Amino acid sequence: MELKNDTWISEFLLLGFSEEPELQPFLFGLFLSMYLVTILGNLLIILAVSSDSHLHTPMYFFLANLSFVDICFTSTTIPKMLVNIQTQRKAITYESCIMQMYFFLLFGGLDNFLLTVMAYDRFMAICHPLHYTITMSPRICSLLLLVSWIMSVLNSLLQTLMVLRLSFCTEVEIPHFFCELSQMIQLACSDTFLNNMVMYLAALLLGGAPLAGVLYSYSKIVSSICGISSAQGKYEAFSTCASHLSIVSLFYCTSLGVHFSSAATQSFHSNAVASVMYTVVTPMLNPFIYSLRNRDIKGALNVFFRKKS
Repeated sequence: MELKNDTWISEFLLLGFSEEPELQPFLFGLFLSMYLVTILGNLLIILAVSSDSHLHTPMYFFLANLSFVDICFTSTTIPKMLVNIQTQRKAITYESCIMQMYFFLLFGGLDNFLLTVMAYDRFMAICHPLHYTITMSPRICSLLLLVSWIMSVLNSLLQTLMVLRLSFCTEVEIPHFFCELSQMIQLACSDTFLNNMVMYLAALLLGGAPLAGVLYSYSKIVSSICGISSAQGKYEAFSTCASHLSIVSLFYCTSLGVHFSSAATQSFHSNAVASVMYTVVTPMLNPFIYSLRNRDIKGALNVFFRKKS
């Protein structure tokens, strides 16, 4: 397939949420504060895991990587939106838009795969505890992380190359706060049938398969927990996966809700607002969910700051 780009434009316009001038300071302050909280919270998770040898386990290894990916995920969209709000300019160059779309797909896919791997980790810990140390050895954990990166890179690269073959004529307004893949395809003035097929197929395989894996893992986890005789044992088993289950529910419910709502309604403004849930709110809440429900994380942070003080 020959890849070529006959675009006649050099930049797009990100319409964002509102064009009313009086709302711009509020939006800037809101998203700046959310972005800073996201960066700080996830950095604290990485700091806690790396500084405490007791947290050098598969679960916290994947959690630290998830925090790193969440930082990168929000950094692909929020800084550019903040700059546009502050400068009162909505423009983004064609090259920057392609790069933003590539990294958004990359880190969004990594989020998806890491949550699936973490579900598998909890499945092995609760359903097959005797084989856990062998199945989730450092080598296996590194291999799972590497496969997640490879799958995400290949998907984002394929989707980006498919967009590069499209032509963009006069319609340059993107009704979103970032260069979202489906919006870019809709703006093209060339045939997009192949792009849509690849996009939906990738969503089915790389989105549906991990979700099915998560659901299967937790169905087995619930079955194993119900088989525990003592109430204390059930509570301890459930507490080990409660934080991850909360994050999984938040991520998939918000992302699926956005995509189903976009299919049901043509209100692009509503879709942009709804997208904030899984692009900004979910990465911001992940550190709170894990730190507030996890005594190990809180203990590691307390020890670290006591040493520094």
